[in-house]
Amino acid sequence: MKTKSELLNFRRLLATALFLVLCLSNNALADIQIDGQVAIEQRVFIEDSLFPGQANSQASIAIAPQFETQLGDAYITFTPFARIDQRDEERSHVDIRELLVSYFFDNWEVRAGIGRVFWGQTESLHLVDIINQTDFIESIDSEDKLGQPMLDLRYLLDSGAISFYVLPYFRERTFPGIEGRLRGQLPLDNDFAQYESEDEESNVDFAVRWQQSIGNLDFGLSYFDGTNRLPEVTFAVDENNLLAALAPQYNQLQQVSIDALYVMDSLLLKLEALRGKSLNDEFSAYVAGLEYTVVDFYDTGYDLGLLMEHQYDEREEQAFIWGQNDLMIGARLQLNDFAGSEILLGYVKDLDNSGTYSATIEGSTRLNQNWRLEINGYFFSSDIPQDPTYTIRRDDHISLNIEYYF
Repeated sequence: MKTKSELLNFRRLLATALFLVLCLSNNALADIQIDGQVAIEQRVFIEDSLFPGQANSQASIAIAPQFETQLGDAYITFTPFARIDQRDEERSHVDIRELLVSYFFDNWEVRAGIGRVFWGQTESLHLVDIINQTDFIESIDSEDKLGQPMLDLRYLLDSGAISFYVLPYFRERTFPGIEGRLRGQLPLDNDFAQYESEDEESNVDFAVRWQQSIGNLDFGLSYFDGTNRLPEVTFAVDENNLLAALAPQYNQLQQVSIDALYVMDSLLLKLEALRGKSLNDEFSAYVAGLEYTVVDFYDTGYDLGLLMEHQYDEREEQAFIWGQNDLMIGARLQLNDFAGSEILLGYVKDLDNSGTYSATIEGSTRLNQNWRLEINGYFFSSDIPQDPTYTIRRDDHISLNIEYYF
């Protein structure tokens, strides 16, 4: 098992290698396109912490530059990421989101290196999005992903593509540290991570996906065989057989999935569904729903989108399985102004437990060409100890982000 310092050195080595490659080519160095963003974030937690050592405020700064260039017929993209957090040592981290060499010929596209891939259509839960590991310390909504070492071979079709993925190295999920919020009574420790595969993080994963557009229908059919990105929680013991830490357990997974979007004028029908097998247990899960947009709502010039989705998952009592039988209702307000202002409200109700719900509010606007303001709020309630939101039921918080794009 690699230690954190070894992984950090590995990332630094990759970044240094790319820099040297670019420096060896004067033409490439002259043609580098550089952009990206710097963000200052302030989190404010509304309630006192459930566990000792946790603060009610948390500031951090993050930077994510992007470098693009061309070497002959190949395109190179490099996107490093770094965050320094005031409170949580685990949230102060670096990552390579992308370090890709892309090459196109005939109807083929080849991408090799470290990349990000997104699968899915639904709003409340990205059920089938399995290629990249979640960077869980970035945000509770699981939207942020770690870079994934990969070989992506894609054959382009008319209005579609067939993609083949070889994933030679597994990324462990990030977790808050002892002083971080949004965690359980004990933090999960990746130093004690356990694997079903004897190859551990070096297990080679495979995936294939057919993505197609036919008329008003966009769909994707996918198959994945490899290490499950969703860990189970187990106990790690020391040499005296005493509890040392909570540890993530990564099992093998075979999964078939479909995601689809059907457009009917102002109505969008959305679906993500899968059938999987892990540890000889088979399971099914889906997210299905709709989004209806009212254009020029009450002659305001605003567009109002109304959302509803149902989440179902047969897997029970797993720490990172959200939406076992939940209903999401939401609204998206787009102001259609020059600043691109938008507000999204979401409420997810557990249909099996009356006291369990979560709510989100996400708002953003551009202040000018370079500056952007984003405000997010996350709220949780649960009275069932087995529910994933039970240990974070007092971690309601508001996050203010000021972002500068260059």
